Amino acid sequence: MWAERLTRAFWPLWTVLLLALSALAFGVQDHLPLEAAWTALVLAIAAAGWTLWRGLRAFRAPTRTEALIRLDSRLPGQPIAALTDTQAIGGDDPASLAVWQAHRARMAARAAQARAVEPDLKLARRDPFALRYVALTAFVMAMIFGSLWRVTSVQALAPGAGNELAAGPTWEGWAQPPAYTGKPSIYMNDIAEGRLELPIGTRLQFRLYGEVGDLTLSETVSGRTDVPAASETTHDFTLTRPGEVVIAGPGGRTWALSATPDTAPTVTPATSAEREGDGRFTMEFTARDDYGVAAGQVSIALDLPAVERIYGLTVEPEPREAVVLDLPMPMTGNRAEFTEALIDDLSEHPFANLPVAMTFTVTDAAGQEGRAEPVNLILPGRRFFDPLAAALIEVRRDLLWSRANAARSAQILKAITHRPEELIRNERAYLRLRVLMRDLDVQKASLSPDTRDAMAAELWEIALMVEEGDLASAMERLRRAQDRLDEAIRNGAEQGEIDELMQELREALNDYMRELAEEAERNPDSQLSQNMDGMEMSGDQLQQMLDELQRLMEEGRMAEAQELMEMLRQLMENMQVAQGEGQGQGQGGPGQQAMRELQDTLRGQQGLSDDAFRDLQDGQEGNEGQRPGQQGQQGQGQQGEGQQPGEGQGEGEGQGEGRSLAQRQQDLRDRLGQLQGGQLPGDGTERGEEGRRQLDRAGRAMEEAEEALRDGDLPGALDRQAEAMEALRDGMQQFGEALAENQMEGNAEQGQEFGQADPNGQRDPLGREPGNSARIGSDRNMLQGEDVYRRAQDLLDEIRRRSGEQARPEGEREYLRRLLDMF
Repeated sequence: MWAERLTRAFWPLWTVLLLALSALAFGVQDHLPLEAAWTALVLAIAAAGWTLWRGLRAFRAPTRTEALIRLDSRLPGQPIAALTDTQAIGGDDPASLAVWQAHRARMAARAAQARAVEPDLKLARRDPFALRYVALTAFVMAMIFGSLWRVTSVQALAPGAGNELAAGPTWEGWAQPPAYTGKPSIYMNDIAEGRLELPIGTRLQFRLYGEVGDLTLSETVSGRTDVPAASETTHDFTLTRPGEVVIAGPGGRTWALSATPDTAPTVTPATSAEREGDGRFTMEFTARDDYGVAAGQVSIALDLPAVERIYGLTVEPEPREAVVLDLPMPMTGNRAEFTEALIDDLSEHPFANLPVAMTFTVTDAAGQEGRAEPVNLILPGRRFFDPLAAALIEVRRDLLWSRANAARSAQILKAITHRPEELIRNERAYLRLRVLMRDLDVQKASLSPDTRDAMAAELWEIALMVEEGDLASAMERLRRAQDRLDEAIRNGAEQGEIDELMQELREALNDYMRELAEEAERNPDSQLSQNMDGMEMSGDQLQQMLDELQRLMEEGRMAEAQELMEMLRQLMENMQVAQGEGQGQGQGGPGQQAMRELQDTLRGQQGLSDDAFRDLQDGQEGNEGQRPGQQGQQGQGQQGEGQQPGEGQGEGEGQGEGRSLAQRQQDLRDRLGQLQGGQLPGDGTERGEEGRRQLDRAGRAMEEAEEALRDGDLPGALDRQAEAMEALRDGMQQFGEALAENQMEGNAEQGQEFGQADPNGQRDPLGREPGNSARIGSDRNMLQGEDVYRRAQDLLDEIRRRSGEQARPEGEREYLRRLLDMF
């Protein structure tokens, strides 16, 4: 109870005292003006007096009675109070007396079990802001980082005390280690004589008070050449080597200082880098320093002796500065020793896929540098599985290696585009590649670095376009994923890259199976739904095949993995056939004429684009004059340079005579505008609206192409024309699917009978109904859906390839050209 009442009454007093002692131990009085120091001292004394008076008023000394009551309240039945009671009645009755004696004995037994009551020193209700803990924390910090000796400096605040101190003799000293070491400052007055260990770079400051000459300071730790007089009142120097510091005179001391050196940091990189599928690389490193690493860099320079000097690398390379990357540093925690990973993407840099030397360096706060031995490796870059994309990247590498390869690169591009139907499937990539080839051929003798870099960037974009392709359907994505995985297995790719390609194949397969299921659900009566119901292999079984494929590759059984890949490829082909058999279109409807006119517009745009490209090749940029009539008929017996077989004949013979390219582009735009104002399939449906948006995009591209043609900008016109053709194809695809949905809804019975034997015998051998006006063919399409466009493109490419083979009979080639004119 004494502890409780003293604590509750006087906690404000010791709170004020601890705060005042903490401030004095930190030396606040030495840094404040005299008036402010006196004011703070008076306030502290007043606060201490007020809290003392308040505590004396509130304090009451505990009595024995209060202690017994406090103890009795903790016992059951209050036995102490019972023992002090007397029997009020029945004192003469033996029975009553016996009961009273038994009661007292029981209470005495309980009282014998009494234990001391612990004090309740909780002050949370009296000190809601925890001021007592603030004062205690400040006092502990003052004991660690301050000194109680500084409390004695308060006497200097008294009148005349300053003169006494100046009369001395006395001294003060401080040792301040460098901030990056994290070590606290030392008040040298608190350090006894003897050996003291300090980091190199520690700042030592001493002040001597009293008559000049009473105290002197000498030192051998700074290595200074300009040493001030030993009797100077202020000494400020830096510790650079071991030695002694001696203060001679009354109260002087001698210290033997040992200088702890600051060692240079070290870094240890990994011996190899992990490459991601998209070209990024990851490389770990470990850095160490006695006080912490401040920053780090890695320099990546070409390892020229390790380069295999073949093909475009035989010439001397142009000088290129090393790549410098900042190393990642930990945001939190101790930097004395840590392990981090450098993650970056240099797949577009000229050093990608070439031998390089990576040199890691780290620095500490003192500016010291640590360098690791160079790591020689192949700088990871993006892998291209498509042969054409890989060839374009190699041409790009040769150009960036040296501009002397410009002529060779132009020759390779000519060879690539000589038979484009066999290599290039992306029309926009083909057009951009031809424009790039022409610019490179013109500027190969005087290629500037900026132009070279711009061409390299264009080659990169074209290679990505070829590699990624225009994956318009889930089946195409699935085939591309299979091809990429098969190529990776044959080339012995790393396990991490194979895992990524396996994941890509799984996702493509899931998308394809989901689209098949959704199509079967939308058309439950179609042949596709029946084929899906009759499939012998489910999606789970396909996933099991993929799991088995991944297991074989992880075990290194690549031959068996390739066999399983071929089985999976054949299974996908069978599923594609089942999809094709299950899809069909009805006979011509109200939108068939609009679809044919859109097809004619697309052929006309293709022919105009070919003519513009031939003008670009012939150096006729900006020529808006009349084209000779015979030029529109070129290609009957031969193909112009850069012209794909069968292209450039979209307009009828003589249709483009006497008109400029810009006028022909305007005619095509007007024709498209008339079609947009007419009756198009899918009115009000999502596919129909998407098709109309694509036609709007095509119209804007045609308008921009027309302006470019009038301005003589043939490269820009070709880009806009390619965009217009792409938008037209996308729009026709949307309209075709919308038309097929309308026909299937209006003629479900014919949709069910499609692909079966015609009881009337009016179908052709391919199962199509005859067309109108005794025309060979049918108004019913054999297929519908996204995959049909890829298959149609494959068929068109094959017709073009065969029509360009000079060894074929002239009659067959003439027939193939007529097919190209028609489609």
